[in-house]
Amino acid sequence: MNKLDYAGIDEYLHKFKPDRHPVLKSMEKYARHRRFPIIGPLAGQFLYQLALISGARKVLELGSGFGYSALWFAQAIGPRGTMTLTDLSATNREKALDYFRKAGLKMKIDFQVGEALHLASRLRVKYDIILNDIDKADYPASIDVAARLLKKGGLFVTDNIIWSGKVLDGRIKDKDTQGIRRFTEKLYKDKRFCTSIIPLRDGLALAVRL
Repeated sequence: MNKLDYAGIDEYLHKFKPDRHPVLKSMEKYARHRRFPIIGPLAGQFLYQLALISGARKVLELGSGFGYSALWFAQAIGPRGTMTLTDLSATNREKALDYFRKAGLKMKIDFQVGEALHLASRLRVKYDIILNDIDKADYPASIDVAARLLKKGGLFVTDNIIWSGKVLDGRIKDKDTQGIRRFTEKLYKDKRFCTSIIPLRDGLALAVRL
């Protein structure tokens, strides 16, 4: 049996990528020109679906960049929703807030600048969805944070679980790849969550808080 061509599958699926807000297209152009990693429209649509299905109103992002994934969530949770965003860069924060203004978002957005897990340690709110996209070496430490901050039935979504296939090659032992491997094993074994891996784009872990 031939191995699946994941790059070919991704290219095929991009033929059907969803139509999207003009501001999202502008953000994608910005990311391409600066080679800034974003989840892209296929995974963005999936986040949008998750928020719709779950009826989410409170979202936390651990690692928000300049707000691309947040804008997908915002379209689903509506003006009564609230989002807590985090990023190390004040420049990314200002860029994100500018995009949100251009998109006409009316919801409450709290964009905090700093190390995501440290900022999350001070939060006391229960969230409906947590998106995890921090430095990959720190992924294992995010599990306890998500378990504490998610409501029962809440969703813990983590990006880059396939990591361009590097997790499959045992010869690759850099700290980020090892962090993703440890995270995946640990999350699957954690009795506080029910977990699946979605092989969409670079791989998404979807875990439900039990």
